[in-house]
Amino acid sequence: MASSEKSFALRRLHSLLGVIPLGVFLIQHLVINHFAVNSPEAFNKASDFMWNLPFKIVLETVVIYLPILFHAIYGVYIAFTSKNNVTHYSTFRNWMFLLQRVTGIIAFIFIAIHVWQTRVQAALGHHINYDMMHDIFTNPINLIGYVIGIVSVIFHFSNGLWSFAVSWGITQSERSQKVMTGVSIAAFVVITFIGLRALFAFI
Repeated sequence: MASSEKSFALRRLHSLLGVIPLGVFLIQHLVINHFAVNSPEAFNKASDFMWNLPFKIVLETVVIYLPILFHAIYGVYIAFTSKNNVTHYSTFRNWMFLLQRVTGIIAFIFIAIHVWQTRVQAALGHHINYDMMHDIFTNPINLIGYVIGIVSVIFHFSNGLWSFAVSWGITQSERSQKVMTGVSIAAFVVITFIGLRALFAFI
């Protein structure tokens, strides 16, 4: 396979994994967290349900860890090798291109910290529940970091929907790409509302 064809295939795979399964997992994860809005008990029940799923390790590895490792590593490569022309052509799409790369790096760091504070701690014997999350967010530095991290992850996913639609030939016309821009913005607003509302429910 020629180098350009291999690069095209890898970028399409990278884009696909960003939506399925990672985008689906992001939404599911935020919805589970949103149970905290109802009550600590509601969150604990939803969290316990996810924690006790059968074949959890296999599901986590196949659906989350392997896809996110590829998406993150190849995404970092793209971020540091892509040429941005924002300083020369300050169009909306060029800025979205740049912000996609910046939020990708932030998301990479944030997810690593989040996994350490939750999943790794759970593996060490600490129970993931409302009290654990409350303790994390009572630290102002953690709270600010999570706000930045959550917004960055959601932006990266929402804006990535536009790139996904273009990469896979779903939106080929200028009009369809404008419509997809609106869809991406709407997704960002709605999912951010869910994510931040859930976050502040733990405080």
